[in-house]
Amino acid sequence: MNPLPTHIAIIMDGNGRWARAKGIPREEGHRRGAETAENIVEACRDIGIRYLTLYAFSEENWQRPLHEVDALMYLLQCYISAKRSKMIENDIRFRTIGDISKLPKEVVLEIERTKEETSKCNGMDLILAVSYSSDSEIVRAVNKLIAKGVKEVTAADISSHLDTAGIPNPDLLIRTSGELRLSNFLLWQCAYTEFYFTKVLWPDFTRKDLEEAIRDYMKRERRFGGVGEGA
Repeated sequence: MNPLPTHIAIIMDGNGRWARAKGIPREEGHRRGAETAENIVEACRDIGIRYLTLYAFSEENWQRPLHEVDALMYLLQCYISAKRSKMIENDIRFRTIGDISKLPKEVVLEIERTKEETSKCNGMDLILAVSYSSDSEIVRAVNKLIAKGVKEVTAADISSHLDTAGIPNPDLLIRTSGELRLSNFLLWQCAYTEFYFTKVLWPDFTRKDLEEAIRDYMKRERRFGGVGEGA
């Protein structure tokens, strides 16, 4: 069996459908999804997961209706502010990936303050993907290399200039709600990641569901392009 995954990435999908099924506003689905995120962060900390990346807001999500985007930004601001002291208490370092310059100023301030105040925590890294798209991340990395005058780019060069530089690639990626795609999330980093798809909508995703995904991962044989033991 595999050991526990060092790094789990989650595409938190299904908030809107969860709300629609209950006949309530989409914003309420996002609020409930934020509660689920808090529970899963705590579960990962308890289990011993070292890195957890949550896909909170994609670059493509800016195309959503303005009232929904505003509600998501406000929810993000409140979540980061309210959970800052808890992160410190639980030795959780807060990080982000994505182009946060596009976020409202008040959200950026909360992000930067939380990063600073949790910078010395080393029990777990919580990484929020915010205003994130993988293709844009790769383009940014290449442009950094061009600006440095690099003439011949290697895979290692790109990896070291991505938003995730210094963070190990995900061992396990979980996507909720039954969708079977990556949605422009960590395309470079997930070259050999194990995928786990569940039909459970994100607001209904529990610690039990997380543990089931981890158990499934631990039963798999990871070959990384090599020959397995049974070959």
